[in-house]
Amino acid sequence: MRVLGVNAIFHDPSAALVVDGRVVAAAEEERFSRRKHGKRPVPFSAWEPPEQAARWCLREAGLEPGDLDAVAYSYDPRLVEPGMRGHDDQWEHLRTLYAQRAPFFLAAALPGLDPGTVRFVPHHVAHAASAALAAPDPGEGDVLVLDGRGEIHSHLAGTYRGGHLSPLHAQRLPHSLGLMYEELTDHLGFLRSSDEYKVMALASYGEPRFLDEMREHVRATGDGGFTVGRIDWAALAKPRAPGDEWTDDHAALAASVQTRLEEVLCELAAWLHARTGSRRLTLAGGVALNCVANSRLAETGPYEEVWVQPAAGDAGTALGAALHVARRGGDRIEPMPGAALGRRWDERELAAWLDTARIPYERPRDLAATVAGALARDQIVAWFQGRSEFGPRALGHRSLLAHPGYADNVERLNAVKGRERFRPIAPMVALEDAADVFEGPLPSPYMLFVHRVRPRWRDRIPAVVHVDGTARVQTVARADEPLLADLLAAFRARTGLPVLVNTSLNTAGRPMVDDPRDALECFGSAPVDLLAIGPFVVRRREVFAR
Repeated sequence: MRVLGVNAIFHDPSAALVVDGRVVAAAEEERFSRRKHGKRPVPFSAWEPPEQAARWCLREAGLEPGDLDAVAYSYDPRLVEPGMRGHDDQWEHLRTLYAQRAPFFLAAALPGLDPGTVRFVPHHVAHAASAALAAPDPGEGDVLVLDGRGEIHSHLAGTYRGGHLSPLHAQRLPHSLGLMYEELTDHLGFLRSSDEYKVMALASYGEPRFLDEMREHVRATGDGGFTVGRIDWAALAKPRAPGDEWTDDHAALAASVQTRLEEVLCELAAWLHARTGSRRLTLAGGVALNCVANSRLAETGPYEEVWVQPAAGDAGTALGAALHVARRGGDRIEPMPGAALGRRWDERELAAWLDTARIPYERPRDLAATVAGALARDQIVAWFQGRSEFGPRALGHRSLLAHPGYADNVERLNAVKGRERFRPIAPMVALEDAADVFEGPLPSPYMLFVHRVRPRWRDRIPAVVHVDGTARVQTVARADEPLLADLLAAFRARTGLPVLVNTSLNTAGRPMVDDPRDALECFGSAPVDLLAIGPFVVRRREVFAR
């Protein structure tokens, strides 16, 4: 089957293409529109399909809209119960109406598409499929989905056997761990449905002084579900306005909610495992992007293996919906080949972009050695290589790289990106070196777990050590990423350090760089020393010396 998956209903609109059970392409609309998260998650934006991402997916496979056997839409308006708590009181009817009309919106965006090919896939089923059907040995093992909300639920627990999902529990709204975390994000002065990762980072600066209160309000019910009561956030810490300094109370509140989230997640996983005895758990939904909680579950939970979908948020539901429909259509599903599922350019195309920009560039004989030399001299490098990543993490294809041995590189990079000073930056490390430097779940190719930095390394790589002594690690296997492996080896040969700083290639409020124009604009507007774009390098001192 040729199945196009579409996510459009909440935030992070995206498209994915699955052909004969194989993932061919996947991309988020924000990478084309250059609008962070694609759109805000409000009901009156639900009509907007990810038309640029969808068109690109089809072009990548040489298909026309009329060639598709099915379009899988990751929301089923038939499941919505009007007036249900947890919905938008004034506008939910509009979201439902737009979802019902989605086949016609998609046909208008993709001329030649038959509206009758559109299949509605329940939101949490799409999330579940994005994990269990994309993981190695797809379609076998347990799955937990936790996010803000779907049609009427905020959670799904189930198990896959032979590629088929057996749901075991689904938590009805208004109880939602994801919405709770969103409310805290808003209370702390950040943007909800966007900045929850900032709350996770802030939690490391506080002690969970309000944990008893959180345990009163947030409880696992013992039957696979949970309850979340109404929390008076202001009684615990004053609301923080955007841009204001945070206080000890803000950090303590973040730490308390983070800790309670981890506790409940572990209880839900224990309940599921007791019913199935499975060795593997897969995770999806926005809560699965909480790498601190993932690590606690992996290290203390009952499962031998925990696998997290790298596009665990709503973007991943486009992929999951397509996989679900393909499997139901009889296709044998292949494992997701990795997160590098987006756009790419060949050498000729990249050279044409550089020539058009009229900037000096060179093609070194050994790209890895040249870039490693710049990094060893404490230069900041913009790294643009291969296909762009699907999901929110930069995994060595659209990255900013730096030397981990200088503590002030945290502030340098946060200044380049316009980020809050309390936010950490992450390391990449060769898989064979990871256990020597870090302690935690390995391998970790998608940067979805946190690891403790071993004491003997903390003073040697201070730029990637968070305030609590941890780091969000990406491991690099040579078989998967030979160029990155060469770069890490060349840097180690020059510095003795097996680690590089790796953060996303973008500036504040902008999506991750995706195409060559984005890369050149970012390079020109931020204090980056060198751009490595395909086999070419552009040096700042040469560009701006003229």
